[in-house]
Amino acid sequence: MIISPLIEAEAELTHNAKLNCPVVLSTRIRLARNILDIPFPDWAKEAQRREILTTCMESLSALPNMKGGTRLIVEELSELEKQILMERHLISRELSKAKKGSGLVVSKDQSCSVMINEEDHLRIQYLRSGFRFKQAWKSINEIDSALEESLDYAFSSELGYLTACPTNVGTGMRASAMMHLPALVIANQMEKVIRAVNQLGMAVRGVFGEGSDASGSIFQISNQQTLGESEDEIIKRLINVLNTIIEQENNSRHKLLEKDPIKLLDKMGRAYGLLKNSHLLSSAEAMNLLSLLRLAIDLKAIPEVYRSCIDRLYIESRPGHIQYAAKTEIDPNQRDEYRSCYMREQLSDLPSLNFDKVVNRT
Repeated sequence: MIISPLIEAEAELTHNAKLNCPVVLSTRIRLARNILDIPFPDWAKEAQRREILTTCMESLSALPNMKGGTRLIVEELSELEKQILMERHLISRELSKAKKGSGLVVSKDQSCSVMINEEDHLRIQYLRSGFRFKQAWKSINEIDSALEESLDYAFSSELGYLTACPTNVGTGMRASAMMHLPALVIANQMEKVIRAVNQLGMAVRGVFGEGSDASGSIFQISNQQTLGESEDEIIKRLINVLNTIIEQENNSRHKLLEKDPIKLLDKMGRAYGLLKNSHLLSSAEAMNLLSLLRLAIDLKAIPEVYRSCIDRLYIESRPGHIQYAAKTEIDPNQRDEYRSCYMREQLSDLPSLNFDKVVNRT
């Protein structure tokens, strides 16, 4: 498998969970860029797409940030490899179905991935675990500026960066956070939150973006407006919205503990028992159970040191990763069996839940 070295390597989202980030799993900034005087990918001829692919890969490989990274041609990847890359948020569903002449360059730690000839010529993405927009923006801005020295971007002094989709014109930037909101889900408050966030000009999506569900109580919140605001203004406005959601989630947790702590303890205890002892687990069920263990870490029922393991299993429990770990082709039922076995192995040293610490917080 071409991407085996990438899967086996330590990565930003699988091995770098930051402490004291109970609600925000990760932050992401994505920039859409296009090359001057060349048709957008969907309108470009194959020869033009391949020319862009070669040019962009050469420019990216010359950047210090991408030294030791991985270069991939989409048409050379298997369906399983593309699925794994999507599960790691390194490529989009659109790139996995792209025409010939599309590719991907991923940094060594997988914090930066650049899709070539998706909807735009370049989709530059920077990921950080935890709530770290300032660091993500600083890093992606450096990469973007360096690329602009060797590539002629399509830019209008009136509109900003020109993109295939009008909704991205301007900064071409989408900033988002992956948020873990189990208390709001348990309290049936998410619809109310989603309506409020939409009214503020932000989008709320599932774990894999538009059209996906919110397995594991994970929601992706991002800006929708790219024109008329600077990058700093967009990030500042998004951070304010996210801080409000964090406050609502924390308030909801407090109310659940105050109103019916036994019900919450029971949910966490059942999740612990199933993950440690079950013999069949679907992907969605595993995500939801892991969500409750992550909540148990937030409430001090499980030591903080296990947060990194739980966050890694969020990714490694998904179908593509389970198929890869099995090292042979298995059907969906066999995947559920393998997933449960994998969970038991990975969580074998997880200590018993310390419910006293949770109760003492109420």
